[in-house]
Amino acid sequence: MAKLVAERADVIPQLAEIFRTYGFEGASLARITEGTKLGKGSIYHFFPGGKEEMAAAVLAQIDEWFRIHVFSPLREEARADEGIARMFDEVQRYFLSGRKVCLVGVFALGNERDRFSAAVKGYFKEWIGALTAALVRAGKLPEAAADLAEDVVAGIQGALVLARALDQHKAFVRTLGRLQQRCAANAV
Repeated sequence: MAKLVAERADVIPQLAEIFRTYGFEGASLARITEGTKLGKGSIYHFFPGGKEEMAAAVLAQIDEWFRIHVFSPLREEARADEGIARMFDEVQRYFLSGRKVCLVGVFALGNERDRFSAAVKGYFKEWIGALTAALVRAGKLPEAAADLAEDVVAGIQGALVLARALDQHKAFVRTLGRLQQRCAANAV
């Protein structure tokens, strides 16, 4: 039976989980209505642009969460080391210690990559840029900071894949710990 949802924003987290589970292509209207418990009419009322609009809304919500909890603290914490530590804590929390895949990463790898390339590129560029800025404030030279920031973001994404492939979420947690140590060790 279809349920009532007060606002469009209430549906977005459910859509995110459907896209995480099935990918963009595999998220059929039947799966979307089943996963959200909404009828087709309600879905199209909230998202008249269809599945592309749904995916764009999900990516925008992810971007907003990361701006608030990761990117801004990296740029704005008075002490860079505190911003970096917060990034690792928030990333571990967001990805449920490696139990939750990165939907932006899923969209970067799938056929939908070109459809959402601006959002995907923007997310990763902003993350690397914010971490680079924090590492520079922590005393790293800009080029070395940019290289390390890229390694860290790539390492986090790789650890998510590895934890999922091995079905060992602790691999993600261990990798985060090593990446955090690299950031601390490389600060001057």
